[in-house]
Amino acid sequence: MTAVPMKLLIVEDDPKTSAYLRKGLGESGFVVDASADGEDGLHMARTGGYDLVVLDLLLPGRDGWSVLQALRADGSEVPILVLTARDEVEDRVRGLGLGADDYLVKPFAFSELLARIRSVLRRGPQRSHEEIRVGDLEIDLARQVARRAGQRLLLTQKEFTLLSVLARRRGEVLSRSLIAEQVWDMNFLCDSNVVDVHIRRLRAKVDDPFDHPLVHTVRGSGYVLDERP
Repeated sequence: MTAVPMKLLIVEDDPKTSAYLRKGLGESGFVVDASADGEDGLHMARTGGYDLVVLDLLLPGRDGWSVLQALRADGSEVPILVLTARDEVEDRVRGLGLGADDYLVKPFAFSELLARIRSVLRRGPQRSHEEIRVGDLEIDLARQVARRAGQRLLLTQKEFTLLSVLARRRGEVLSRSLIAEQVWDMNFLCDSNVVDVHIRRLRAKVDDPFDHPLVHTVRGSGYVLDERP
């Protein structure tokens, strides 16, 4: 029996980017629809039965923030990958807090976009777009509050962003370069030890005061947030 191809929606107002995505994703085995307007994109996302939405933020008619918020307010669990030129940390935190499953900054490599889409599709819809639980760790993305064993963790903005990136992809080993892109910016120097320093600081608050660690090092690969024996 031939597998039914997954159906994607691209909400992107730049014609060249939209055409590029439709061609590349179509050649990768997906059925692809596109919209260049936020209001129309929201209607299509609500009614089209899509497996995943690739969403720009700067859209005519209705911006991507509003589209994302409206879909989550509807109770929609369709996976959403934000693809945008907005690369500030605050924008990434806001996008994840509103319920995006991933956030990729333009300009981007198509191979990475494709890998991100497949990763999100493998994970499936998150149980909650506002709160993530990993063992006794609770992360409220909207309020930017984290607790472990009922105790509030006093995290800096960077530490919370780092924790939320790890938590959104729990069980998945994230490379230092991927973490750097998500938490800092596209021009981050990947041979720097800033990621390792921030991981150590995060562990001091998330792991050290408790019985077992949740942030793990995978030697030669990166870091993962998960419950492990």
